[in-house]
Amino acid sequence: MKRRIIKIDSEKCNGCELCAKACHEGAIKMINGKAKLLRDDYCDGLGDCLPVCPTNAISFEEREALPYDEVAVKKNMAKRQEPKQSSSMLAQWPVQIKLVATNAPFLKNADLLIAADCTAYAYGNFHSDFMRDRVVLIGCPKLDAEDYSQKLTEILRENEIASVKVLRMEVPCCGGIEYAVNKAVENSEKKIPCEVVTISVEGEVL
Repeated sequence: MKRRIIKIDSEKCNGCELCAKACHEGAIKMINGKAKLLRDDYCDGLGDCLPVCPTNAISFEEREALPYDEVAVKKNMAKRQEPKQSSSMLAQWPVQIKLVATNAPFLKNADLLIAADCTAYAYGNFHSDFMRDRVVLIGCPKLDAEDYSQKLTEILRENEIASVKVLRMEVPCCGGIEYAVNKAVENSEKKIPCEVVTISVEGEVL
């Protein structure tokens, strides 16, 4: 069918993205720094994008085009609103305290995050807020039948550790991992900056 639809002049487009933000149907997308009409049937022809364009790169034209498809638009907008998978911040392997070699290369000059297992499940932004640029060691002092302080003492003694951050839950059993780290720092006889962060069972930083 022949109908009114937008036309984008890529030569005039300066890549400001204002048109893409103004389009309530998601018909415009920035591709390689330029605004592009994704699909004819996404454009309703009302032109909310025209007045926001600072370079007058958008205009109307009458041409053969697919009819506006409201169902397709709703599906497209719903898909765009789905949360995107975050990138992993894990920089080394293994991560279990009992599996990490005390002389592992990644421990050299490392900023350590020593976390109770449950914290990664309780705190939604665990990767971005706590793991970034840190070597991660995890464990559960209640379920693992061993004294973490001995292994952690060896790690601190054998490596130049820049700092230690302990991430624990508010529940009493998590006090074991905080105790083990404090004991290891003391036994290492080094002045290593150490911070403890506690997460509530609702997933909030206390």
